[in-house]
Amino acid sequence: MTIKPILSVKNLSVTFPDNNGGLDALGELSFEIRPREFICFLGPSGSGKTTLLRALAGLVQPSTGSVNFMYHHHEPKIGMVFQQSNLMPWRTVMENIQLSMELDGAGEVKAQNKAREMVKLMGLKGFENSFPRDLSGGMAQRVAIARALIHDPDLLLLDEPFASLDALTRERMWTELSNIWQEKKKTVVMVTHSINESLFLADRVMVLTKRPGRIKMDVEVDLPRPRPDDIRYTSHFGKLAKKLRAAIE
Repeated sequence: MTIKPILSVKNLSVTFPDNNGGLDALGELSFEIRPREFICFLGPSGSGKTTLLRALAGLVQPSTGSVNFMYHHHEPKIGMVFQQSNLMPWRTVMENIQLSMELDGAGEVKAQNKAREMVKLMGLKGFENSFPRDLSGGMAQRVAIARALIHDPDLLLLDEPFASLDALTRERMWTELSNIWQEKKKTVVMVTHSINESLFLADRVMVLTKRPGRIKMDVEVDLPRPRPDDIRYTSHFGKLAKKLRAAIE
């Protein structure tokens, strides 16, 4: 049975006005995303990856083309996590996680119960009353992901959420994010510069060209799940990495 996509992007381009006739960030992208799929966009700096996420979130309007969600019974709920955690320094971990539910008008008891669920899921027990200044970079990003997940989004957008972390913490976060995705089965679109990160996490990796970003390659990642850490050292992982590296270069 063919699985219908939940998101269809057709001929999407984005041009930002400037004094030289406009800066072309994205050039006529077309793709579809299926429910519960984990997609990574990979590409060089300036290929429009962040612009693409912002267009999917409705924060940037397409110059041409369209972004269509296949929902008829409700407006899609979108969660977004940025490169920096952007936590409010005067709010505790629990209070930061609850923020989006508060903005949605949820009652205090419901918001707290959901926040406790997120704390458990993200491995943050014992830090509920900590402030951002007391958290490591990895823990702060866990709080940011929990804040994005708490309102049960239809689509989770991740803008290089681990880029600022050291290499070992970053690799641990890959495993944690993979486990969270397998438990929650959310549809995820993530942008990254890391080939290994994209292959460890994604079902499909789309490679963008230099600006204006166009899809150069769409690769199915046929690695088994769950993916153990040492899968990165297998020959098939290496072959996929080589294929993606050649596309980027």
